[in-house]
Amino acid sequence: MRQAPRLPLRLSMAGLLALSLPLQAAPPEISSERLEILRRQLAEQAQRLDELKRSIASEEARMSEALRALGLDALAERRGTGSQLASAAAEPAPAATRPSETESVRDNSPQPANVAQIFEQSGILTPQRSLVLEPSLQYSYSSSNRIALVGYTIIPAILIGVIDVREVKRNTFTGTLSARYGLSSRLEVEARVPYVRRSDSSIGREILKDTGFATNVAFDSSGNGIGDVELGLRYQLNDGGVDKPFYVAGLRLKTRTGRDPFEVETNNSVNGLRDGVQAQLPTGSGFYGLQPSLTVLYPSDPAVLFGSISYLHSFKRDNVVRRTNNGPQELGSIQPGGVLGFNFGMGLALNERSSFSIGYDHSSVAKTKQNGVAAADAVRVQLGTLLLGYAYRLGPKRTLNITLGAGMTRDTPDITLTVRMPMNL
Repeated sequence: MRQAPRLPLRLSMAGLLALSLPLQAAPPEISSERLEILRRQLAEQAQRLDELKRSIASEEARMSEALRALGLDALAERRGTGSQLASAAAEPAPAATRPSETESVRDNSPQPANVAQIFEQSGILTPQRSLVLEPSLQYSYSSSNRIALVGYTIIPAILIGVIDVREVKRNTFTGTLSARYGLSSRLEVEARVPYVRRSDSSIGREILKDTGFATNVAFDSSGNGIGDVELGLRYQLNDGGVDKPFYVAGLRLKTRTGRDPFEVETNNSVNGLRDGVQAQLPTGSGFYGLQPSLTVLYPSDPAVLFGSISYLHSFKRDNVVRRTNNGPQELGSIQPGGVLGFNFGMGLALNERSSFSIGYDHSSVAKTKQNGVAAADAVRVQLGTLLLGYAYRLGPKRTLNITLGAGMTRDTPDITLTVRMPMNL
């Protein structure tokens, strides 16, 4: 009776062992299923990683295009404002750079400040189908002292003739209205109409003439009227950007609409002083000229570097006749010397509205030729000016530019002050 209950217990133990056997054989099947699941998950994750890599590469490409477009747009914002920053290539943005993709970035970023224009020619192209009017006023003052020896010497210490000592003070006001229009994203035309008002004050002192006494002579002369109208054409050669230089080619035609030096009457003798004194001053050069130029602009945060080189060729005039108080004087053919010019400078934005520029401008004027040979009194003239400029943005379409120039050579005006206000219409 005691062994009877053991049999079910043993049977139950055997059953449990029998049930446990399939359970012990099951784990390999479950591991293979899980391994297969893990393989599928790894394959899916690898596929997702590939998709993420492609998406990241696409986003990086879009970001680079957006940054490039933003750089061009930042420069394009300066167009037509008279700044010296690099001219933006206003080509349509690539397809990857939609306006919606960069609109929020542009809206959240401050507008860049203009860099003060210090040279006569702006480096910024006008946006396509946009008109910019730029009134300006320039004042220049120059003074010079000259000693001329007219005669001959017996020995180095004795002069037979005249010593002419002269002091000249010259004031010139030039009001100019410029208009620029963008024909395309890379091409613009420009017209400049100046009005000139000049006044000269001279004091001459003649020594050792006949009796040896000194004679003081003072005379004033002035002149005003329209100057030489200029027409210009500029074209952007390349597609620059941030940390990439821009190249802008230009061609300028200078007319002879102003009163030239041969039209005004020249006094060959003023109280005994023979030096071609003009009773009325000219307002133009009297010659047509053509000036090609090349401008290079390099935006490099936080400064902008710029410079240009140009050459002014004046066309020869034949059968030139000068008016004098003694009647007409035939001069023959006159060929003004060519003018080789270059300038360079740097602009720095101080804040969102104001900026500062510094630069140097130099022109080398060759000798004037008369009847095919250099004139007897012709010399090569060097004109050098150190320029400081300041710009303040008055609004989204107006900028005030002030430029101060100091003459670095004897033939350059002592001081030049220019005020410009370009207005984008």
